[in-house]
Amino acid sequence: MLKVRGKKVLIMGLGTLGGGIASAKWFLSHGAKVTVTDLRTERELKSSIGEFHLSKKKVVGKGVMTRHNTRGKTVRFVLGRHRAEDFKENDIIVVNPAVPRESPYLAIAKKAGKTIVNDAKIFFDAVPNPIIAVTGTRGKTTTTNWIAHFLKSRHKNSIAGGNSSRVALLSVIGKLSSGGGSAFDGKDKKTPVVLELSSWQLELLDEARRGPDVAVITNIFPDHLNRYTNVRDYASAKANIFSRQTPSQKLILNLDNPWTKFFLSKRPKSEKYFISFKKLPTGRNGLCVLPAIPSRHEAIKNMGIGASKGGTEKVLCYSIAPQEEIAFVYRGKTRQVFSSKMVRKIKTLGEHNMYNFLAAALAAHLMGISWGAIEKRVETLPQIPLRQEVILRGKNLLVVNDSAGTSPDATIAAIRRFKNQGNIILITGGTDKNLEFKGLAREIQESIAPEHLFLLDGSATKKLISELKRVRYFKNTKPRLFESLQEIMQSLRNMNLVRIYENAVVLFSPGAASFEKFKNEFDRGEQFNTLIKRYGSELAGGLTFLRLSGSKEHWR
Repeated sequence: MLKVRGKKVLIMGLGTLGGGIASAKWFLSHGAKVTVTDLRTERELKSSIGEFHLSKKKVVGKGVMTRHNTRGKTVRFVLGRHRAEDFKENDIIVVNPAVPRESPYLAIAKKAGKTIVNDAKIFFDAVPNPIIAVTGTRGKTTTTNWIAHFLKSRHKNSIAGGNSSRVALLSVIGKLSSGGGSAFDGKDKKTPVVLELSSWQLELLDEARRGPDVAVITNIFPDHLNRYTNVRDYASAKANIFSRQTPSQKLILNLDNPWTKFFLSKRPKSEKYFISFKKLPTGRNGLCVLPAIPSRHEAIKNMGIGASKGGTEKVLCYSIAPQEEIAFVYRGKTRQVFSSKMVRKIKTLGEHNMYNFLAAALAAHLMGISWGAIEKRVETLPQIPLRQEVILRGKNLLVVNDSAGTSPDATIAAIRRFKNQGNIILITGGTDKNLEFKGLAREIQESIAPEHLFLLDGSATKKLISELKRVRYFKNTKPRLFESLQEIMQSLRNMNLVRIYENAVVLFSPGAASFEKFKNEFDRGEQFNTLIKRYGSELAGGLTFLRLSGSKEHWR
């Protein structure tokens, strides 16, 4: 257990998303002497500093100040720079996820023998409650929230937190309460918590006191190659999710993802379960999708009577669409747990969400939730903000906000989900993470007309344009490149979409990071929502329904 009281703690990276704030508050509440250092200035971090409610300010030197209140809480801020002496003088260094592993300041701290931690390591060291941890390239946010949704059938106070939830890990501790106590003080040790963990948060988890009771790796695709040497290096960081697990704990892997072989090569000690769209091999436990024989009623419903061309011969004909069910395989026994009707319902959310459902349902079941209880809560599965989120539904128009789609694979998945619902108008582009765009270029060539492609300028956008030119996508046109979402929205408004198309889908799926034009993907998504709120009625030709992410607002 990390000893905190009386220790000098340096928070490296305050940030604006709440993680640095939560870390600083947690250490303050446990009696530590806290210093915050950030490369951004006091002006840039004004809102984050305000979260401490420390009214009195004392300037110590250039970019250095202390803030305190009447209750004796004091935080020292070193802003606009990092100082080598802070990494030598403090006992514990808490790193923000944005801090690169190769930071020279971390090297200074290591040489000085300092303890280096992040919020994930602190959480696993401090919280005795059951923990379900989810990571992966795609689907981890949806899977995390769906697991928490299923757990609520038995644990009403179960919550989700972590990487993309807006609930910082160390804020979760205060939310786990029973009779006014927190998980840390030991009054509530039973409520399970579901954590979404990024590769950055997992980098130090191999040094934690314990591993998660259930760990989930949804899949691995190339991502964050601006931080990692290659995909293997990235996958190795993900593998830390099971590095501290024991044989009594559970690990869920996607058998259909090629990187699962890599994880198995690391010989996890935990009990292994798998999800798959195919029958599981002998000896593998988990959830899989299997062909189902249609019921007599369904077969009869698909029958019809046809006539020959001459009109004299009657022919009985029928067609039966392929059907599937979900089966649980355990110790050689297979039994159906979800019907073909349930499979069809989930598949309307996209193939990728079927994988998310399999992982979430299996994780919840391994935590003691019955299949029946899970099925009852499928009707109320939450739509995750900024992840293929339908924010406007007009008579002939859908508008989808997929701002959290920060990789080409995410945009490919979004296109495939919505392309059968109307003519797709794709808004894409952003900041490069050293990823490949060949696959996305091919998908755009197959599914998006050049006049329907709106490109938001950025380093990733330039790579995408290069790949599109390589496949001769722009035969008679030039790329439509825009500097802002505002410009794109004005251009869309002039298209009169509902007059041109019987059905249209405006899909905002950047397939890239956001940092050249936005604070983060949340800021990007919220700006898109604001523009849709302003121009939505004109785009839809009369609005019938609008729900903005993170809001209860409806227009009719």
